[in-house]
This record gives sequence, structure tokens and C-alpha cells, in this order.
Amino acid sequence: MPELELLDRATWEDCLSAPVAVLMLGKNGCAACETWTEDLSAYLGSDEAPEQVRFGKLLLDTPGLGRFKIAQPWVAEVDVLPYNAIFVNGERVKEWAGGNIDRLVNRLNRYL
Repeated sequence: MPELELLDRATWEDCLSAPVAVLMLGKNGCAACETWTEDLSAYLGSDEAPEQVRFGKLLLDTPGLGRFKIAQPWVAEVDVLPYNAIFVNGERVKEWAGGNIDRLVNRLNRYL
């Protein structure tokens, strides 16, 4: 069963280089981010979540993410949280703001 991994400066690169990965961006104290985390975790705990997808959560206000922000310059343009991106073999292929399981599943199914 997949789980939502809390990523940091030592783990983000490995997660995003998976064959298919979903990255959730948030910040500490963001109520919408916390709600989306709960919804996403419940989805991942269900039988509907795809086993072959890696799910990671990165809190943008965590210290030590300079290398991530340099490697992913598009993050500087993110102005609405939570924000999600799908990566296929390390390449960002889709992104969107907000948390919604149906939107996630619709977008993810294009790459499975």
C-alpha cells in the first residue's frame, strides 16, 4: 500500500526519480495543505491507490531545500498551496493547485 512520504533535502531526489511520482507541496501551518494531506492519506490507505506510484510531500518552509529549489525553478512561481506535480522518470509532466482526489486520479491515470 503506498504512503505519503514526508520528503526532505536527503530524500526528494530519490522520490521524484521514481518511474511515476506525485509531489505535494505545502507549508507548515497551511490549513488547506493539512486537509489535502488528510484526504490524500485516506486515499492512499484505500484499495484504489495505485501501488506503482510514489507519493511525496515537501514542506517548502523546511530549512535546507536550496538544492531542491535550484533543481526545480518552477517552484518559485507557485503561489497557491497545496500544489501538486506528477513526475515520470524524473520529468515533471503535469501540475495543478488545490487538493481533490478526483482531479488527482484523472491526471494520474494519463501516465499509468
